[in-house]
Amino acid sequence: MLTSFWHWYVVIITVFTILASLWLLKWTKGASNEDDGTGSTGHVWDEDLVELNNPLPRWWLKLFYITIAFAFIYMFLFGGLGNIAGYLGWTQEGQYQAELKTASEATEAIFARYRQMDNEALMADAEANATGQRLFANSCAMCHGSDARGARGFPNLTDNDWLYGDSSDTVMQSIADGRAGAMPVMVGGLDDDAISDLVVYVQSMSGQKADEAMAANGKKTFDMLCVACHGPDGSGNQALGAPRLNDDIWLYGGEPETIKTTLTVGRNGNMPAHKDLLSEDRHRLITAYVLSLSK
Repeated sequence: MLTSFWHWYVVIITVFTILASLWLLKWTKGASNEDDGTGSTGHVWDEDLVELNNPLPRWWLKLFYITIAFAFIYMFLFGGLGNIAGYLGWTQEGQYQAELKTASEATEAIFARYRQMDNEALMADAEANATGQRLFANSCAMCHGSDARGARGFPNLTDNDWLYGDSSDTVMQSIADGRAGAMPVMVGGLDDDAISDLVVYVQSMSGQKADEAMAANGKKTFDMLCVACHGPDGSGNQALGAPRLNDDIWLYGGEPETIKTTLTVGRNGNMPAHKDLLSEDRHRLITAYVLSLSK
């Protein structure tokens, strides 16, 4: 119903606008007061200032009529009235698919060479890396940055700290299928002091200076609530995408307030899937480029 409404909305507005333009030309052409023979509109100011309605230049009128005729011819050939297809069957989607096919055929020779290379060879190939870098800039830089160093909430891809692992198959899966990382709120039953102790212990695991007594109390809470995902020593779990806590690499930041926010509010990271946006050849080149940055 909604689609049908917008279809008729576009049809009515388009046809009305064109016909209204035609009527406006006719109306302005005949708006003069013919009784006095002066071609005036009948409006007089300051006793003798008469408003005239002289005819528009014929060449201008003819151009205007041509544009109206062109509009109808264009809509007949290419469409433009809602969902009504034009005589030539042209659509934006069809044009896009045709251009995409042309581009794919043009790049087939380039990607054919890369298909014969394994991931290690791609990483070592300067031309493949340059192509991967351009693909990364087009598809990934808006989140991970042009230098792939990420930002808060977006992983740094140039270090060797991986949430899900650094094998080529794993990275390709991340690009193709995406990732949905979630840090659930596990401290709902704790008071502020217990949460503060846990924050201090998490800081101590990364090598930050921390109060020993508070860290000792926080460890008890950590062992009760956090080891299932992050491990008893805070080394994380790549099968779950749970980050390491015993290094000084932070996805959202290692400040006390930021850690507390993570504990009390949770985090929901999302890596969108690109399997419908990029071909497998492009996935492989981006994967090789990203791994070359960290290795």
